[in-house]
Amino acid sequence: MKRNRFFNTIMGIGLGCMLASSSAHAWWNGEWTIRKKVVIDASDKGASISEPIGTTPVLIRLFDGNFQFQNAKEDGSDLRFVAADDKTPLKFHIEKWDGLMGEAFVWVNVPDVKPGAATSFWIYYGNTGPKAVKIDDLKGTYDADTALVYHFGESGQPASDASGNNNTAQNAGVAVAGSMIGGGVRLGGATPITIPASPALVWSEGGALTWSAWVKLNALKPNAVIASRRDTASGKGVVIGADNGVPYVEVISGGAAKRSTGGTAVAPASWHHLAVVANAGKITLYLDGESYGSVDAALPALNTALLLGGDTAPGDVVSTENSISGELDELAIAKVARPIGYIKTAALGQGGEKASKLLTFNPDEANKSWLSGLSEGYFGIIVKSLTFDGWVVIGLLMIMAAISWYIMVTKAKYLNAAAKGNALFMAEWRHVAADLTVLDDLDHDKVKALGGRMNAEAQAALAGSTVYRIYHIGAEEIRHRIAADKSPGGKQLKARSIQAIRAALDTGLIHEMHKLNGGMVMLTIAISGGPFLGLLGTVVGVMITFAAVAAAGDVNVNAIAPGIAAALLATVAGLAVAIPALFGYNYLLTRVKDATSDMQVFIDEFISKMAEFYGGKVDQVH
Repeated sequence: MKRNRFFNTIMGIGLGCMLASSSAHAWWNGEWTIRKKVVIDASDKGASISEPIGTTPVLIRLFDGNFQFQNAKEDGSDLRFVAADDKTPLKFHIEKWDGLMGEAFVWVNVPDVKPGAATSFWIYYGNTGPKAVKIDDLKGTYDADTALVYHFGESGQPASDASGNNNTAQNAGVAVAGSMIGGGVRLGGATPITIPASPALVWSEGGALTWSAWVKLNALKPNAVIASRRDTASGKGVVIGADNGVPYVEVISGGAAKRSTGGTAVAPASWHHLAVVANAGKITLYLDGESYGSVDAALPALNTALLLGGDTAPGDVVSTENSISGELDELAIAKVARPIGYIKTAALGQGGEKASKLLTFNPDEANKSWLSGLSEGYFGIIVKSLTFDGWVVIGLLMIMAAISWYIMVTKAKYLNAAAKGNALFMAEWRHVAADLTVLDDLDHDKVKALGGRMNAEAQAALAGSTVYRIYHIGAEEIRHRIAADKSPGGKQLKARSIQAIRAALDTGLIHEMHKLNGGMVMLTIAISGGPFLGLLGTVVGVMITFAAVAAAGDVNVNAIAPGIAAALLATVAGLAVAIPALFGYNYLLTRVKDATSDMQVFIDEFISKMAEFYGGKVDQVH
């Protein structure tokens, strides 16, 4: 009963600690071990955006300085984004993931970003289990008003539409590997990039539109074209370009062209966010999130192909003569007029170093539990590299360790109880030894209580005494034989009876010795077998590691070291089993010898006293 109560108390404390740890902070899913808070700060302390923003795709740039790539899956499939309530998953997709180089670009759909305030969400990762599969949602990252999104991450292939509207480019551009955000395209070649007409790209007369992209001008040319869309039959069109480094938007209607007012020219070879917003008979040009120029003209009705880095001359002749000399990245077209706050958020949040004004990455938080240490640091690397045979060996060693510790603990408790009971009994035995007539009492309970000398509490402690159990055997034998002796002599024992009682005491001694030595053989097995079993696991693990390296043909320290370290873990486990068992065995063996000696000494003393008080005429026996 006491043991069960102790076990339940320990379990209750453990569960309470775990519950307290889990309730101290909410955690979206315990299988993900690391999380990081991202804050979109539009307040005066951050980017200071007071205009409406709304739901927007936010670019998350991950690198070694703000993300532990070594603790995520190689392809980033364990990456998850959760809203500030730590319950609602956010839709996202990965544009680029390079765990080896420590670089990633991820687009996250963040709903209802508030102007002048901070909006936060969580990044979760650190789940290397099979349940962590890739859940990219390209279309879900953007709203229904998004008509086209080009990341230009393709190499030698036409740009694909990330918005889910299948507005794939007709031809591939000249790819640039290190552009503004991942890959980009170079404009100014012999052939412009053509985007075919589609229902999603229909522009209605006087309708709404948002066109945005990152542009870099390598050379400042007059009337250079970035993008154009014309209908030569109706004499309508829209041209977006830069005149000697001054961005402009030009609207052609009825053969007449209206161009936006100019501003300061941009510096060559520098990236800038360019956006064109058409709404209510006015088209506004934004540069790096700020209003740059405008033209009082309505968006013309167009349903022709769009050109990047080229224009259409009369007679539908496509030309790149006036194309800009530069690069283009992250093109987006929407069927609505995006609010100013939305444009600013895109310009700042995607702008490399400028993003630090808007986006803040808090330090990583680990989901700490009593098992979390197994997956961290050097030990985590060793455990992850452990092969199946190593787990089998370590599992056997864990069972062996549990058995040996159980034996050591229970044996120590048994010996402590025996020592305490022996000391208590011997203190009382000194009083009884001078008068053994108490053993003649027919009250069995009084015999067990040393003639009524022991109270209930003392009897409970006396129950663990090995010496008392030997004494009880002798007392029972004396009482039985004296009761059976009907001779007039009374309380006397014959020599044969004394010898028989001695034999009974020796038999009791053997039984007690069996109890004292019970389970000790398991400790000797743990001492001698544990290291050998661990060594077996190490040898097999090393063999498998070298075989795997030979099969892969990759001879380097990184390929060999984790396997060797994991293999050596089996030897460490074997020693961890054997060393405590060795100390415990020697300590318990000494205690067993002491208890055995106490019983042997008591038997000799008991026989001597019995022969003295109940011997009678011993010479008649001979």
